[in-house]
Amino acid sequence: MNRPSLAIVVAMAQNRTIGINNTLPWRCPEDLKHFKALTMGHHLIMGRKTFDSIGKALPGRTTVVVTRNTTWSAEGCIAAHSLQQAIDACNGDNSAFIVGGAELYAQALPLVETLFITEIDQIVDGDAYFPSFSRTEWIETERRSSAQETPQPLHYDFVTYRRKPTN
Repeated sequence: MNRPSLAIVVAMAQNRTIGINNTLPWRCPEDLKHFKALTMGHHLIMGRKTFDSIGKALPGRTTVVVTRNTTWSAEGCIAAHSLQQAIDACNGDNSAFIVGGAELYAQALPLVETLFITEIDQIVDGDAYFPSFSRTEWIETERRSSAQETPQPLHYDFVTYRRKPTN
């Protein structure tokens, strides 16, 4: 079977914060809609702590949870015990999305072709961070700016990066 195209979906602050206390450090309804539109009908690969923070398999998508616990299971989810095993579980899908957390992002970054990053235009306290990456390895192909006043004031950009071809 063919391996799916791999992408990362993440929202991060200027200082690369992606979470605090196993939750998002902001409330941005448009980002959640963006996430849903990107991932609907595809496989989501997430770590067990990310799954725990969501609390259930997301409707309309196949949830693959990477965990070291060989007895872990959850209704509607596929358990995988490595990133590679999770990717293998996505065979038959043309796209699979790595959706967190920080450790899985770090493992997946060298493997993905696309980054869908919601860049939050502020510095945010947190305890989970997106790994640093060289922007010279990526081409920005799309940027859409937005802002909200409620539930909290935020300025953010939906940005798509594609990996530059290697020669």
